[in-house]
Amino acid sequence: MTGRGSLTDVVVQFFLISFLAIGGANAVIPELHRMAVENHRWMTDTTFADLFAIAQVTPGPNVLLVTLIGWYVAGIPGAIGATLAMCVPAGAMAFAMSRVSHRFRDAPLRIAIQRGLSALTIGVVLASAWILMQASDVNWLCYAVTAVSVAGSLATRWHPLWWIGFGAALGAAGLL
Repeated sequence: MTGRGSLTDVVVQFFLISFLAIGGANAVIPELHRMAVENHRWMTDTTFADLFAIAQVTPGPNVLLVTLIGWYVAGIPGAIGATLAMCVPAGAMAFAMSRVSHRFRDAPLRIAIQRGLSALTIGVVLASAWILMQASDVNWLCYAVTAVSVAGSLATRWHPLWWIGFGAALGAAGLL
């Protein structure tokens, strides 16, 4: 199912996705998954979930997932190309939009757009969680751990690392 892509494919795909990254790299996880797993078949669901996990436990920005996908598909040049193609256009747009936003900070239209984009970002992040759950939960116990972690995160003020540790302990025990 997996196949290697060219450096050009990687750069072009991440360049296009960079314009959707409202809310950061985690907001485009569903699109990254669709591109890498479903459309181009560069990797499996499991590989995608593994790369996401590595990106999350590695210190640094969430955009590391993009770097890892680029590396997996096209090696070191792919890692560099994917990261630049994702960060440079999005960074330039964010800079330009921040200047415009500041200039019109009290305009009702700007305030309405910001509220709409906030709701959009929340929806896309929830879609990201759904995609990752489907890619990594392989049996009923995995689904149960995900459900308990979500409910516990919403119902308590426990730090998320406690829930991650809970899942890691079950995995280390060979239960997941």
